[in-house]
Amino acid sequence: MSVPPPSPQLKRTPLHALHVALGAKMVPFAGYEMPEQYPAGIIKEHLHTREHAGLFDVSYMGQAMLSGGDPARALERLTPADLVGLRDGQMRYALLLNDSGGIKDDFMAARLPNERALFLIVNAATRDADFAFIAERSKGSAQLLPQSRALLALQGPKAEAVLARHAKGVENLGFMKIGRVTVAGAPAILSRSGYTGEDGFEISLEEADAERVARALLGENEVLPIGLGARDSLRLEAGLCLYGHDIDETTSPIAAGLSWTIGKRRKLAADFPAAELLMTELFQGTKRKRVGLRLHDKILACEGGKIVDANGKAIGRVTSGGFGPSVGAPIAMGYVDVAFAADGTELSLMVRDAACVATVVPMPFVPHRYKKSQGR
Repeated sequence: MSVPPPSPQLKRTPLHALHVALGAKMVPFAGYEMPEQYPAGIIKEHLHTREHAGLFDVSYMGQAMLSGGDPARALERLTPADLVGLRDGQMRYALLLNDSGGIKDDFMAARLPNERALFLIVNAATRDADFAFIAERSKGSAQLLPQSRALLALQGPKAEAVLARHAKGVENLGFMKIGRVTVAGAPAILSRSGYTGEDGFEISLEEADAERVARALLGENEVLPIGLGARDSLRLEAGLCLYGHDIDETTSPIAAGLSWTIGKRRKLAADFPAAELLMTELFQGTKRKRVGLRLHDKILACEGGKIVDANGKAIGRVTSGGFGPSVGAPIAMGYVDVAFAADGTELSLMVRDAACVATVVPMPFVPHRYKKSQGR
């Protein structure tokens, strides 16, 4: 199959030709031309990942190494996460904060075994700004080295069994652990992580190896290629934030329900951006809170839609919404005034000027199934 010429505005990942060959519907995303879905369709891709295993191309994410004398301590100036406490082979979900305590991005930080440098993964849309911010604020104590690498995510309950056929010892890698391994003959940085709520792995590879490794994994009966549509519905069901939607530079980590990202040592030291403000919010509460919402009707909530009380007064807004294939109903996330944030509270979402009844429900909508083993 011939590959159409690229849009002058859009980049392509090393797997672009494979996506086209597999019949993907390609769409713009974060400056890249990416597969929204394959011929199986979003719902089948979603359910297949929940039941078996799905392979995602997330090569648009930004990858970098932060090196120097003490890169973890340097990066702690910009995040409330405990990075100095990272042990060999451990990774952590963290927040990059601005000086007001708003979230510039959410990212992953890891300490590879026997390596002093930190391995970082940031979001595509904020990659350049993140890297510039980290480099500037770390000047003199750490050096940021962006990496041109591919990134695959193999997610689902059969992910371990599939990957074990191509990489030795993956069954011993516990949740949020990372190491250098060989996958299908290619050197890789492998972590047991992902953003679907399912067990799974993320595989960082040299760009030249990406298609060969992807084809090897897709050659297994349990694996289907999965596009952006199902990736979004999976992370929504898992109650996970999407940067630029559920969190941004105006969002407090406390209001977002992400206070758990503040390390115990960091709380005591209060040595991170806007620490006094955020610690006050942590102990005294915030004016608004991120909640999960389940709609009573078969109408999909739209991002930005108003949330109103019984009297029609605006009390919040929707930040993510859609159909949850595993839930079998429309679901959403949004921020509401704290007086309306308790589970079981009935609210209304404004959809095309019509009030649709919804109930505040616990998140995640679908239980997480991470493998928290005793592996390294």
